[in-house]
Parts: sequence; C-alpha cells; structure tokens
Amino acid sequence: MTEYRHTATADIPADELFAFLSHPENLPRYFPEMKVAEPRGGDTVHVEAEVHGERVASEAWLHTDPGTRSLKWGAEGPDDYHGELRIAESGPAASEITVTLHSVREAGGGEVQRGLEETIAAMTHAATADADVEAAEGQGGWTNYDAKRDSSS
Repeated sequence: MTEYRHTATADIPADELFAFLSHPENLPRYFPEMKVAEPRGGDTVHVEAEVHGERVASEAWLHTDPGTRSLKWGAEGPDDYHGELRIAESGPAASEITVTLHSVREAGGGEVQRGLEETIAAMTHAATADADVEAAEGQGGWTNYDAKRDSSS
C-alpha cells in the first residue's frame, strides 16, 4: 500500500476550518474532479467525480470527529482508497492541516502527491474565503452555521 502525506498551514482558526471541511457537500468547492457529494445518512456519502475523463459514481464513507478535529474517508474499489485529515491549532487564527492518503495504486511522477498538495491549498483557500465572507456579512462562519443547524434539528 502506498501512502501520501502533506501538511500545510492556513490563516483560519482550527475550529472554523474543521467545520467547513466536515460538510461533505463542500467537497466540489475544493476538489475539482468532484462533481457531486451528497450526504445519505450516517457516514454514507454519494459521490460523483470525473476520473481520467469518465464520470464515476459511487458510495463513499466519511467519519467526522469534532473532538479531535479529524476526518476519515474511503470508497470501495480496486485502489482500496482511504485517507484521514487532522487539523491542529497553529495560533489564534491559524491552523495546521495534515492529510494522509492510502491506496494500492501507485502513480508515477508525483501525480498523487502534487494533486494532494493542490487540493489542500484549494480547501484552505475556499474555507478562508467563506470565513471572510461570513464575517463580513455578520453570519459568524461555519461554526455558527453548525450551531444554528444543531439547534434547529
């Protein structure tokens, strides 16, 4: 099994970054190949992605742990693809994000590592942009969104 890992910092509080990333419907906003990500209950998520020019649909799983600010995910298939993401505080308004991917597929020329680094940059950019917009509009960001959603359930 091959493992790929990347760590980066983001100018957004750890709780805010985790709140954004813990919503699977945000996947298409920072993962260009992902076209659809719909929660189906529990840890199940219906996903559709463009993979090497083909649209592929499948059921995946996503487990979130707010206590450790971690996500674990995977999908059935020939590559035995799964991964985990952890977010740690890196200051009062900064986070450190580490993503590890596991797959039996080995890609040549650093393709997977490069894609991982680009995706982490895109996810932190999208989360930071959302937090800036939410703050400007007085909405309080993703952590406030989660609190409102939990109280209305």
